[in-house]
Amino acid sequence: MGYDVVTFGEVMLRLSPPDFMRFEQTHSFNAHAGGAEMNVAVACARLELNSAYVTKLGDNSIGHFIRNKAREHGVDTSHILWDPDSRCGVYFVEFGAAPRTNRVIYDRKESAISRIKPGEVPWNKILDGTKLFHTSGITPALSSSCADATMEVLEIAKGKGSKVSYDVNYRGKLWTPKEAKEFTEPASEYIDILITTEEDTKVVYGIEGNDYEEVARKLTEKFGFEVVVITLRETPMVLTNKWSVFAFSDGKVYKSPVYDVEVIDRLGGGDSCSAGFIYGYLILKDLQKAVDFGSAFSALKHSVPGDLAFVYKSEVEKLIKGRERGLRIDR
Repeated sequence: MGYDVVTFGEVMLRLSPPDFMRFEQTHSFNAHAGGAEMNVAVACARLELNSAYVTKLGDNSIGHFIRNKAREHGVDTSHILWDPDSRCGVYFVEFGAAPRTNRVIYDRKESAISRIKPGEVPWNKILDGTKLFHTSGITPALSSSCADATMEVLEIAKGKGSKVSYDVNYRGKLWTPKEAKEFTEPASEYIDILITTEEDTKVVYGIEGNDYEEVARKLTEKFGFEVVVITLRETPMVLTNKWSVFAFSDGKVYKSPVYDVEVIDRLGGGDSCSAGFIYGYLILKDLQKAVDFGSAFSALKHSVPGDLAFVYKSEVEKLIKGRERGLRIDR
């Protein structure tokens, strides 16, 4: 029996000042582990999917802290590569409130995974029988060797018959739109489920439209994706957002309800949506249910500090059914 889901990418130590303090004010930092692909693996494990996470970490106490956070949730971390001569990436998050937005400072240069090369991970063994492989545009953006390693696993996953989901996740601090396009367009032939935003689609693919349906239709026509998932966020205030999900497949449109969310921590919100959609796609086998599950899971994640989705499947199911639209204490 293979895995339900295998993910691949960088995870970092996340440090954030408490109580909305600025970097210059704080005397301490709250520590979390955070990285798009590990966030997805953890969220999938919490939805009772058999998930594994592959990365390369510095073989030190910080790397062990990061690994342990994934293991706490039941993610298989046995395929992690360890490098005693490399570091783990770090990122700092300063949480704001309107009119001051959140700020992120990265310290990830020369991290262990940026040195990964094709051939280092035994993908043929790991992906044997795996239902779905997931990664994002952050991973190939880390270095040229990371891009090569990402293309390697996309090809192997496709050859193994695994479904491939890919979150565009454009990061302008890691690569240019031109560099992103040069990788992503060839990689798209291996992708079944594309997860993106209207903005990322415009930057990376150069595709625009009058509405989300037109954007998704153009992507599908050009690259043949099985499903295009677009997350929609309205940010009237830093701490109050509107959140919903849209999917397009085989000429049909699927839309989730729009959730009003109070944002305790939006980092990892998109990743929890990806995991919820993957659960709906693999287990519920219904795209409307997948869209509904992804949007509800993510809406709940926004209320939880940290990158990881400390959310129960039963909570998602109740929210979808409307039982928790009222906000009385759950006694």
